[in-house]
Amino acid sequence: MTEKHATRDSLAADERLRVTEIFHSIQGESRPSGCPTVFVRLTGCPLRCGYCDTEYAFQGGSWYTIDRIVADVQVYATEYVCVTGGEPLAQENCRRLLTALCDAGFKVSLETSGVMDISGLDERVSVVMDLKTPRSGEQAHNLMDNIELLKSEDQLKFVICDRADYEWAKQVCDEHGLTDICSVLFSPSQPQLDAKELAEWILADKLRVRFQVQLHKYLWGNAPGH
Repeated sequence: MTEKHATRDSLAADERLRVTEIFHSIQGESRPSGCPTVFVRLTGCPLRCGYCDTEYAFQGGSWYTIDRIVADVQVYATEYVCVTGGEPLAQENCRRLLTALCDAGFKVSLETSGVMDISGLDERVSVVMDLKTPRSGEQAHNLMDNIELLKSEDQLKFVICDRADYEWAKQVCDEHGLTDICSVLFSPSQPQLDAKELAEWILADKLRVRFQVQLHKYLWGNAPGH
């Protein structure tokens, strides 16, 4: 291999990410819920949450360059793009991908856990950060310093499995003044918690949070690619 070819191959490798799937669907969560969205699901996650519904993204996948990912997203002619996982920030090049998608004119959101450092992300990206509740089994790994980095356009999500999770989430919201920082989302983990029950708790306590269910699961269940 010539030095020129070696350098080119090295640069290409530096721009790659391992991708589980790229698909077009209806956004089922967060602020643009209901909007047609292209999802880029990156492979790998350092967590093993008890309620995880994307275990198939823990390993495997295929290597894509950032340019190829952007090109594949552009095929769908959709304004919204969601980079998710797994845990997308577990791959260093995720940050470069987010900027490339913003540069291409998309409205970009990032679904990330509360255990990865979100400093230095492109300001145009809407961060949807999932703080891990006690029943997730990963609460101890939450990086609470991330809260100070959230913008008003960002969103903070709690997946609630039971009443104890709910009370914990309320306490965190109060201690950190979360509803004054950004949108706060409370989502029931199904089938552990009935959605109606969570809605009634929120109403009874007059919380300034947004209740949400996973709309895509009502349409397609747990099928990959939706």
